[in-house]
Amino acid sequence: MVDVKTAVALLVIPNLVMDGIQLRRQGPLGDAPRRLAPLLVFTMLGTVIGTKLLVVLSARAVTLMLGAFVLGFVALDLTRFSPRVPPAWERPLSAPVGLVAGVMGGVTNAPGTALALYFVALGMGKREFVRSIAFTFLIVKAVQLATLAWYGLLGWPVVLGSLGLTAAGLAGFGLGLRLQDRLDQRTFNRAVLVFLATLGAWLVVRAL
Repeated sequence: MVDVKTAVALLVIPNLVMDGIQLRRQGPLGDAPRRLAPLLVFTMLGTVIGTKLLVVLSARAVTLMLGAFVLGFVALDLTRFSPRVPPAWERPLSAPVGLVAGVMGGVTNAPGTALALYFVALGMGKREFVRSIAFTFLIVKAVQLATLAWYGLLGWPVVLGSLGLTAAGLAGFGLGLRLQDRLDQRTFNRAVLVFLATLGAWLVVRAL
């Protein structure tokens, strides 16, 4: 409906609100902050870099990049590519994974693709996966909000539109949470995959 740069700015506040709700309902964080701290540091750094790229790249280039990145994730899943990260590798891999996720998040508002693949590779179950994604997004989106404002992409019309989208998103969020609770792990993964494949294909077609 709008160009990618505007879309990224519009979605930051809804993301913050819904990730906050998602995190709250998952219960105590446990050791998640300590475990994810190295990843978060580099994801925040990548977010600042990616937002700068969002400012200088053309809207078409950003759209194509997002679509290709999403379809790449879907292709990995369809080929049953299921990497596993040994516990000893988790900390060394946090820096490159976080940086890549942050850059992609800054450019496309979609850091979740790289993070999802990484968390699955760590062997996280559904609840731990959702908790880790929500906690990471909440921190990263706060950084992105400040960075977008710094680069002048968050004018008052965008902020007001973002608040409207937040209200609309919350209307459907409750249904999504109920579905998440009822789906088993396999159905949950399949639903996410179908959605991503549709979104990725549409973005690539739009950019081309």
